[in-house]
Amino acid sequence: MNIDRKQMIRIGIIGMSPGNAHPYSWSAIINGSFDGDEISKVGYPAVSHYLQANSDTLGISNARVTHVWTQEHAISESIARSSNIEHVVSNLEDMIGQVEAVILSRDDPENHVAMAKPFIDAGIPIFIDKPLAISLGDLAYFSEECAKGKLIISCSSMRYANECRIVKQELAQLGKLELVVAVGKKDWVKYGVHLLEALFALLDDPRPVSVKHIGTTGKDIVHLEFENEIRAVLNLFGDIVPTFQISLFGRQGWRLIDIKNSYSMFRDNIIEFIRSVEENRSRLSFDKTENIIRTLIGAQASLEHGGKAVDLQSERTK
Repeated sequence: MNIDRKQMIRIGIIGMSPGNAHPYSWSAIINGSFDGDEISKVGYPAVSHYLQANSDTLGISNARVTHVWTQEHAISESIARSSNIEHVVSNLEDMIGQVEAVILSRDDPENHVAMAKPFIDAGIPIFIDKPLAISLGDLAYFSEECAKGKLIISCSSMRYANECRIVKQELAQLGKLELVVAVGKKDWVKYGVHLLEALFALLDDPRPVSVKHIGTTGKDIVHLEFENEIRAVLNLFGDIVPTFQISLFGRQGWRLIDIKNSYSMFRDNIIEFIRSVEENRSRLSFDKTENIIRTLIGAQASLEHGGKAVDLQSERTK
Protein backbone atom coordinates (compact mmCIF):
# COMPACT_ATOMS: atom_id res chain seq x y z
CA MET A 1 0.00 0.00 0.00
CA ASN A 2 1.50 3.31 -1.07
CA ILE A 3 0.54 6.30 1.07
CA ASP A 4 0.93 9.89 -0.11
CA ARG A 5 2.62 11.78 2.75
CA LYS A 6 0.14 14.61 2.18
CA GLN A 7 -2.80 12.22 2.51
CA MET A 8 -4.67 11.98 5.79
CA ILE A 9 -4.19 8.42 7.03
CA ARG A 10 -7.50 7.02 8.21
CA ILE A 11 -7.05 4.64 11.11
CA GLY A 12 -9.41 2.05 12.52
CA ILE A 13 -9.09 1.20 16.20
CA ILE A 14 -10.11 -2.15 17.68
CA GLY A 15 -10.73 -2.62 21.42
CA MET A 16 -11.18 -3.41 24.16
CA SER A 17 -9.86 -5.81 26.78
CA PRO A 18 -10.35 -5.48 30.55
CA GLY A 19 -8.22 -2.80 32.18
CA ASN A 20 -6.61 -1.60 28.95
CA ALA A 21 -7.43 2.06 28.26
CA HIS A 22 -5.42 2.31 25.03
CA PRO A 23 -8.49 2.60 22.76
CA TYR A 24 -9.36 5.81 24.63
CA SER A 25 -5.90 7.27 25.12
CA TRP A 26 -4.46 6.44 21.69
CA SER A 27 -7.53 7.73 19.86
CA ALA A 28 -7.29 10.99 21.80
CA ILE A 29 -3.57 11.36 21.13
CA ILE A 30 -4.12 10.89 17.39
CA ASN A 31 -7.33 12.92 16.99
CA GLY A 32 -6.22 15.76 19.21
CA SER A 33 -9.33 15.96 21.37
CA PHE A 34 -10.79 14.10 24.32
CA ASP A 35 -13.73 14.10 26.68
CA GLY A 36 -12.16 13.76 30.11
CA ASP A 37 -15.51 13.23 31.84
CA GLU A 38 -16.34 10.31 29.53
CA ILE A 39 -12.95 8.69 30.04
CA SER A 40 -13.13 9.13 33.82
CA LYS A 41 -16.70 7.84 33.91
CA VAL A 42 -15.67 4.50 32.39
CA GLY A 43 -12.91 4.08 34.97
CA TYR A 44 -9.75 5.76 33.65
CA PRO A 45 -9.29 9.09 35.48
CA ALA A 46 -5.49 8.78 35.25
CA VAL A 47 -5.80 8.79 31.45
CA SER A 48 -7.88 11.98 31.60
CA HIS A 49 -5.25 13.57 33.82
CA TYR A 50 -2.28 12.88 31.57
CA LEU A 51 -4.22 13.87 28.45
CA GLN A 52 -5.13 17.16 30.12
CA ALA A 53 -1.55 17.74 31.24
CA ASN A 54 -0.35 17.25 27.66
CA SER A 55 -3.29 18.82 25.83
CA ASP A 56 -1.00 21.26 24.01
CA THR A 57 0.72 18.39 22.14
CA LEU A 58 -2.35 16.29 21.34
CA GLY A 59 -3.05 15.47 17.72
CA ILE A 60 -1.13 13.87 14.84
CA SER A 61 -1.43 16.18 11.83
CA ASN A 62 -1.44 13.54 9.09
CA ALA A 63 -3.57 10.86 10.75
CA ARG A 64 -7.03 10.44 12.25
CA VAL A 65 -8.92 7.61 13.93
CA THR A 66 -12.08 7.48 11.83
CA HIS A 67 -13.51 4.04 12.71
CA VAL A 68 -13.90 2.06 15.91
CA TRP A 69 -15.05 -1.46 16.75
CA THR A 70 -15.31 -3.25 20.07
CA GLN A 71 -17.16 -6.35 21.22
CA GLU A 72 -19.94 -4.16 22.67
CA HIS A 73 -21.66 -1.35 20.78
CA ALA A 74 -21.99 0.74 23.94
CA ILE A 75 -18.22 0.62 24.51
CA SER A 76 -17.61 1.56 20.88
CA GLU A 77 -19.95 4.54 21.23
CA SER A 78 -18.15 5.63 24.40
CA ILE A 79 -14.74 5.54 22.70
CA ALA A 80 -16.18 7.40 19.70
CA ARG A 81 -17.63 10.12 21.97
CA SER A 82 -14.40 10.44 23.90
CA SER A 83 -12.29 11.50 20.90
CA ASN A 84 -14.67 12.41 18.09
CA ILE A 85 -14.46 9.21 16.02
CA GLU A 86 -16.93 9.48 13.14
CA HIS A 87 -17.80 5.84 12.45
CA VAL A 88 -18.78 3.01 14.78
CA VAL A 89 -18.84 -0.27 12.86
CA SER A 90 -20.81 -3.39 13.71
CA ASN A 91 -18.15 -5.83 12.48
CA LEU A 92 -14.42 -5.22 12.56
CA GLU A 93 -14.14 -6.36 8.92
CA ASP A 94 -16.37 -3.40 7.96
CA MET A 95 -13.26 -1.20 8.27
CA ILE A 96 -11.61 -2.89 5.30
CA GLY A 97 -11.65 -0.51 2.36
CA GLN A 98 -12.42 2.42 4.67
CA VAL A 99 -9.07 2.82 6.46
CA GLU A 100 -5.39 2.87 5.53
CA ALA A 101 -4.19 1.39 8.84
CA VAL A 102 -5.48 -0.39 11.93
CA ILE A 103 -4.51 -0.34 15.60
CA LEU A 104 -5.50 -3.51 17.44
CA SER A 105 -5.49 -2.02 20.93
CA ARG A 106 -6.28 -5.14 22.94
CA ASP A 107 -3.71 -6.81 25.18
CA ASP A 108 -5.27 -10.29 25.15
CA PRO A 109 -2.75 -12.09 22.90
CA GLU A 110 -4.85 -15.23 22.56
CA ASN A 111 -7.25 -13.22 20.34
CA HIS A 112 -4.68 -11.35 18.25
CA VAL A 113 -4.40 -13.76 15.31
CA ALA A 114 -8.15 -14.00 14.75
CA MET A 115 -8.68 -10.23 14.98
CA ALA A 116 -5.62 -9.24 12.94
CA LYS A 117 -5.96 -11.82 10.16
CA PRO A 118 -8.69 -10.06 8.09
CA PHE A 119 -6.54 -6.93 7.86
CA ILE A 120 -3.30 -8.79 7.24
CA ASP A 121 -5.01 -10.74 4.44
CA ALA A 122 -6.24 -7.44 2.98
CA GLY A 123 -2.74 -5.94 3.09
CA ILE A 124 -3.67 -3.24 5.61
CA PRO A 125 -0.81 -2.14 7.92
CA ILE A 126 -1.55 -3.05 11.51
CA PHE A 127 -0.17 -2.22 14.93
CA ILE A 128 -0.91 -4.91 17.52
CA ASP A 129 -0.81 -4.06 21.21
CA LYS A 130 1.57 -5.92 23.49
CA PRO A 131 2.12 -8.75 23.90
CA LEU A 132 1.91 -9.83 20.27
CA ALA A 133 1.53 -13.52 21.11
CA ILE A 134 1.81 -15.97 23.99
CA SER A 135 2.25 -19.13 21.92
CA LEU A 136 5.01 -20.05 19.49
CA GLY A 137 2.36 -21.05 16.94
CA ASP A 138 0.80 -17.57 16.90
CA LEU A 139 4.25 -15.96 16.82
CA ALA A 140 5.16 -18.12 13.81
CA TYR A 141 2.02 -16.94 11.99
CA PHE A 142 2.95 -13.28 12.39
CA SER A 143 6.58 -13.99 11.46
CA GLU A 144 5.53 -15.77 8.26
CA GLU A 145 3.18 -12.94 7.27
CA CYS A 146 5.94 -10.37 7.84
CA ALA A 147 8.23 -12.45 5.65
CA LYS A 148 5.59 -12.17 2.90
CA GLY A 149 5.88 -8.39 3.10
CA LYS A 150 2.89 -7.62 5.32
CA LEU A 151 3.34 -4.56 7.55
CA ILE A 152 2.84 -5.81 11.09
CA ILE A 153 4.23 -3.93 14.09
CA SER A 154 3.93 -4.80 17.75
CA CYS A 155 5.73 -3.59 20.84
CA SER A 156 5.30 -2.14 24.28
CA SER A 157 5.51 1.64 24.21
CA MET A 158 8.27 1.35 26.81
CA ARG A 159 10.59 0.88 23.85
CA TYR A 160 10.21 4.65 23.45
CA ALA A 161 10.38 5.66 27.13
CA ASN A 162 12.22 8.98 27.44
CA GLU A 163 13.60 8.01 30.84
CA CYS A 164 15.41 5.05 29.23
CA ARG A 165 16.67 7.10 26.28
CA ILE A 166 18.25 9.66 28.60
CA VAL A 167 20.21 6.94 30.39
CA LYS A 168 21.03 5.13 27.13
CA GLN A 169 23.22 8.06 26.07
CA GLU A 170 25.13 7.69 29.34
CA LEU A 171 25.75 3.92 29.20
CA ALA A 172 29.39 4.25 28.19
CA GLN A 173 30.06 6.00 31.51
CA LEU A 174 29.05 2.85 33.39
CA GLY A 175 31.82 0.74 31.86
CA LYS A 176 31.14 -2.89 31.01
CA LEU A 177 27.59 -3.73 32.09
CA GLU A 178 27.33 -6.81 34.25
CA LEU A 179 23.82 -6.82 35.69
CA VAL A 180 20.40 -5.27 35.09
CA VAL A 181 17.59 -5.51 37.65
CA ALA A 182 14.05 -4.54 36.64
CA VAL A 183 10.98 -4.24 38.87
CA GLY A 184 7.32 -3.96 37.90
CA LYS A 185 3.79 -4.65 39.04
CA LYS A 186 1.07 -7.09 37.91
CA ASP A 187 1.36 -10.26 35.85
CA TRP A 188 4.20 -11.61 33.72
CA VAL A 189 2.37 -12.02 30.40
CA LYS A 190 0.82 -8.55 30.08
CA TYR A 191 3.32 -6.51 32.11
CA GLY A 192 6.56 -8.46 31.92
CA VAL A 193 6.62 -7.52 28.26
CA HIS A 194 6.89 -3.84 29.30
CA LEU A 195 10.09 -4.49 31.21
CA LEU A 196 11.46 -6.71 28.46
CA GLU A 197 10.79 -4.08 25.80
CA ALA A 198 12.42 -1.30 27.80
CA LEU A 199 15.39 -3.50 28.66
CA PHE A 200 16.00 -4.79 25.13
CA ALA A 201 15.72 -1.29 23.60
CA LEU A 202 18.01 0.18 26.25
CA LEU A 203 20.70 -2.41 25.46
CA ASP A 204 20.35 -2.15 21.63
CA ASP A 205 18.39 -5.40 21.36
CA PRO A 206 21.02 -8.01 22.23
CA ARG A 207 20.20 -11.62 21.42
CA PRO A 208 18.77 -13.52 24.40
CA VAL A 209 20.43 -16.86 25.16
CA SER A 210 18.39 -18.38 27.97
CA VAL A 211 15.63 -17.56 30.42
CA LYS A 212 14.64 -19.10 33.74
CA HIS A 213 11.60 -18.38 35.91
CA ILE A 214 12.44 -19.00 39.57
CA GLY A 215 9.38 -17.32 41.12
CA THR A 216 5.72 -18.18 41.28
CA THR A 217 2.58 -16.91 39.58
CA GLY A 218 1.95 -13.40 40.91
CA LYS A 219 5.50 -13.18 42.25
CA ASP A 220 7.43 -13.56 39.03
CA ILE A 221 11.24 -13.61 39.20
CA VAL A 222 12.89 -14.16 35.84
CA HIS A 223 16.61 -14.63 35.13
CA LEU A 224 17.69 -13.70 31.61
CA GLU A 225 21.08 -14.17 29.96
CA PHE A 226 22.13 -12.32 26.81
CA GLU A 227 24.67 -13.24 24.16
CA ASN A 228 26.89 -10.34 25.31
CA GLU A 229 27.06 -11.98 28.78
CA ILE A 230 24.89 -9.36 30.49
CA ARG A 231 22.59 -10.91 33.07
CA ALA A 232 19.18 -9.47 33.91
CA VAL A 233 16.72 -10.20 36.70
CA LEU A 234 13.12 -9.12 36.13
CA ASN A 235 10.69 -9.01 39.04
CA LEU A 236 6.90 -8.68 38.63
CA PHE A 237 4.97 -8.66 41.90
CA GLY A 238 1.21 -8.21 41.85
CA ASP A 239 0.86 -6.58 45.26
CA ILE A 240 3.62 -3.98 45.32
CA VAL A 241 3.18 -0.25 44.77
CA PRO A 242 2.78 0.37 41.00
CA THR A 243 6.20 1.01 39.50
CA PHE A 244 8.44 0.32 36.55
CA GLN A 245 12.11 0.66 37.43
CA ILE A 246 15.35 -0.53 35.86
CA SER A 247 18.74 -0.50 37.59
CA LEU A 248 21.95 -0.95 35.58
CA PHE A 249 25.22 -1.98 37.18
CA GLY A 250 28.54 -1.62 35.37
CA ARG A 251 32.18 -1.83 36.37
CA GLN A 252 32.47 1.95 36.60
CA GLY A 253 29.03 3.13 37.65
CA TRP A 254 25.31 2.47 37.97
CA ARG A 255 22.02 4.13 37.09
CA LEU A 256 18.42 3.84 38.29
CA ILE A 257 15.64 4.50 35.77
CA ASP A 258 12.15 5.30 37.08
CA ILE A 259 9.71 5.09 34.16
CA LYS A 260 6.66 7.31 34.61
CA ASN A 261 5.84 9.31 31.48
CA SER A 262 3.24 7.12 29.77
CA TYR A 263 1.94 9.88 27.51
CA SER A 264 5.31 10.60 25.90
CA MET A 265 6.04 6.95 25.12
CA PHE A 266 2.54 6.39 23.73
CA ARG A 267 2.82 9.39 21.43
CA ASP A 268 6.25 8.40 20.14
CA ASN A 269 5.06 4.84 19.53
CA ILE A 270 2.06 6.07 17.54
CA ILE A 271 4.23 8.42 15.49
CA GLU A 272 6.60 5.58 14.62
CA PHE A 273 3.69 3.42 13.45
CA ILE A 274 2.29 6.23 11.30
CA ARG A 275 5.73 6.88 9.81
CA SER A 276 5.96 3.18 8.99
CA VAL A 277 2.61 3.35 7.19
CA GLU A 278 3.80 6.39 5.22
CA GLU A 279 7.04 4.68 4.24
CA ASN A 280 5.34 1.31 3.59
CA ARG A 281 7.93 -0.45 5.73
CA SER A 282 8.22 -1.21 9.40
CA ARG A 283 10.57 1.11 11.24
CA LEU A 284 10.82 -1.59 13.93
CA SER A 285 12.45 -4.80 12.74
CA PHE A 286 10.22 -7.79 13.43
CA ASP A 287 13.31 -9.70 14.59
CA LYS A 288 13.45 -7.43 17.64
CA THR A 289 9.82 -8.11 18.49
CA GLU A 290 10.30 -11.83 17.92
CA ASN A 291 13.22 -11.99 20.37
CA ILE A 292 11.16 -10.27 23.05
CA ILE A 293 8.10 -12.47 22.57
CA ARG A 294 10.22 -15.64 22.53
CA THR A 295 11.69 -14.52 25.85
CA LEU A 296 8.22 -13.81 27.26
CA ILE A 297 6.96 -17.23 26.16
CA GLY A 298 10.15 -18.95 27.31
CA ALA A 299 9.82 -17.58 30.84
CA GLN A 300 6.22 -18.76 31.01
CA ALA A 301 7.31 -22.21 29.82
CA SER A 302 10.05 -22.25 32.47
CA LEU A 303 7.48 -21.51 35.18
CA GLU A 304 5.28 -24.34 33.91
CA HIS A 305 8.28 -26.72 33.93
CA GLY A 306 9.24 -26.03 37.53
CA GLY A 307 11.86 -23.38 36.88
CA LYS A 308 13.94 -25.22 34.27
CA ALA A 309 16.00 -22.95 32.05
CA VAL A 310 14.75 -22.47 28.50
CA ASP A 311 17.35 -22.26 25.75
CA LEU A 312 16.07 -19.41 23.58
CA GLN A 313 18.39 -20.23 20.71
CA SER A 314 17.27 -23.82 20.30
CA GLU A 315 13.79 -23.40 21.84
CA ARG A 316 14.33 -26.49 23.99
CA THR A 317 13.65 -26.78 27.69
CA LYS A 318 16.80 -28.07 29.35
